[in-house]
Amino acid sequence: MDNKEKNTLLGKGVIIALAAMGAVIIGLVIALVIVCVGKSGREVPANTGAPHESVSSDIATSEPLPESTPASSDSTPSEQEPAPAETESTPSSSSAEETLPPEPSEEPTAPAEPGNSGTSEVPAQTTPAATTSDKPVPEQPAEQTKGYTVSYSSDSSWESSGVSMYGAKFGITNNSASALSGWKLVLTIPNLASCEGWNGTYTASGDKLTITNAEYNGDIGVGGSLSVGCNLGVSGAFKVTTAELNGVKCTVVAGTVADNPGSGGSGSGGNSGQSGGDNPADTPADVKKLLERSPDAVQGDDWLHTDGNKILDKDGKQVWLTGVNWFGYNTGTNTFDGLWNSELTSSVKAIADHGFNLIRVPISAQLINQWAAGEYPRANYNQAYNTALNGMNSLEIFDYFLKLAEENGMKVMPDIHSAETDASGHVVNLWYTSKVSVEQYYSALEWLAERYKDNDTLIAIDLKNEPHGKPYEGSAAAIWNNSTAANNWKYVAEQAAKRVLAKNPNVLIMVEGTEIYSKKNGSYTSTNDADYYFNWWGGNLRGVKDYPIDLGKYQNKLVYSPHDYGPTVFMQPWFKGGYTYDSLMNDCWRDNWLYIHTDNTAPLLIGEWGGYMTEPNITWMTYMRKLIKTYHLNHTFWCFNANSGDTGGLVLDDFKTWDEQKYAFVKEVLWQENGKFVGLDHAIPLGENGITTTQAKGLG
Repeated sequence: MDNKEKNTLLGKGVIIALAAMGAVIIGLVIALVIVCVGKSGREVPANTGAPHESVSSDIATSEPLPESTPASSDSTPSEQEPAPAETESTPSSSSAEETLPPEPSEEPTAPAEPGNSGTSEVPAQTTPAATTSDKPVPEQPAEQTKGYTVSYSSDSSWESSGVSMYGAKFGITNNSASALSGWKLVLTIPNLASCEGWNGTYTASGDKLTITNAEYNGDIGVGGSLSVGCNLGVSGAFKVTTAELNGVKCTVVAGTVADNPGSGGSGSGGNSGQSGGDNPADTPADVKKLLERSPDAVQGDDWLHTDGNKILDKDGKQVWLTGVNWFGYNTGTNTFDGLWNSELTSSVKAIADHGFNLIRVPISAQLINQWAAGEYPRANYNQAYNTALNGMNSLEIFDYFLKLAEENGMKVMPDIHSAETDASGHVVNLWYTSKVSVEQYYSALEWLAERYKDNDTLIAIDLKNEPHGKPYEGSAAAIWNNSTAANNWKYVAEQAAKRVLAKNPNVLIMVEGTEIYSKKNGSYTSTNDADYYFNWWGGNLRGVKDYPIDLGKYQNKLVYSPHDYGPTVFMQPWFKGGYTYDSLMNDCWRDNWLYIHTDNTAPLLIGEWGGYMTEPNITWMTYMRKLIKTYHLNHTFWCFNANSGDTGGLVLDDFKTWDEQKYAFVKEVLWQENGKFVGLDHAIPLGENGITTTQAKGLG
């Protein structure tokens, strides 16, 4: 072969080689473009083999986000850019023909929203639509089918001591190829302040909320989902910025969280008469039957009345109301706090078994008016623990509570604790706000009286918790005189009582005091503190001596109800420098309210007293117990709840275990005869170790 032929062949080889190299380069560029377009979050071309609209504006991938690109905390979750769905098929490198994906023949069905019942797919896992090509679609890489979706929502909110409270729900969907047996969810919630939840164990630290499964909901199958709930405190807006499940970063979706089968419930408690759960096993078959009153009860035989400083039954026997407070219907929980850890039926029974014959139930006027309008805000509780409640709305749960109280020989006293539903609503001075008018306050009381006029389980109504206000607050402070001023609690209490008694003339009326009382013949024009007597909110009843409540023919239904606390709640002047039983009598009790009892004007019921079993509080509690025991003053101890910040409760944080030291202390002033607790029902004994009013001798 001569040089010319060699050169010609060499040239052809170079050309062929260059052509081949060019083809490879072009192929690589095309592949790179396809991958980049898919990873950009933009629409993927129909001929890639992936769904046409594989990335939704509110659904992100469940593949862990890169450490370098955390979700921004400056935007709400719905505004955050969703992570791309990994839908790309891996091209084969065996030939140019095999890298061409088939053409789809029709648009694929939109994927179901994560979190819905029975949903196990997200866009990244959607099977491609049928194609006109007979070429197989390359299989998804295994790592692209793994992941978890965490959704969250809030169906109620309220304010509490400057913190925004949310009735929050979190949903977990297992999109991975493996079932979960035990889980730990770590959420980042900016400005997290507090959390009390159900269907799991909750720990709040900084901006991190850690939730671990309960015994009954640790397993989440492939494609399975569950939901949990809590009352969440946040200093600002509620949003979840990141989530990790068992150490794996999750998709975070803001929106509806469904109650899923097998979830163990969400603590919803139902809404607008609907069941709070989707698991038929957790839904009672007959709510109407559950709400039927006890067949052992005798309606109408337990109404009480007063005579001088005594409370008497129908036969003239003196009774002793010795009860406890249990709040929650005022806070936004819309049922009793603590049902996230405990069960209502056993809790009510435990209160009766421990000898309390009355439960004071703080509630808001707003919630009562919502019930009256046919609206039933969601009751937040642990559905797995309280399956009997799962078909009930929040009003029906209250009715069921009345039945349980009756079955255990106890009576109930609702207390309008606040105008608005708000855990800090009691700090508002008056009985009305810009959202709840005076007339709406009256209407709430009238509706309550009318609805339960034929149920002598609800034996008394506390018209308003702790009216208060200081001299400098002027017309925004509660006063007590003979005027018809809008802020005159004495006048408003009379009007409220008369409206209640017009609906139910049998119920007892509790009237609390104010914070200040004028030294100048009922004049409140001065803003000088020296012109006023001060006491605890609701604890100043000095005005009764000058301007007693007048209920006309229903005067024998009136009970005055002051509140009194120790130095751990607030260091009042009478505590400073040391104090004794006698000094408390002289400096506080006698002139503020005890004279009402000793002068035989009317009975007293100490609506709130209690606190921690430590100094400097225990000395005051000991003296208060002595006072109650000496005069047989009626009382409702504050409180059953573990979550009362400045007093603690009769139960510990699990709302099941009793604080035996505190209970033993209070037990001394529970109504007992011959070692038996005495109830206020004539037919049904009080708890396991109690007797009926009929069986009791009485105090007189």
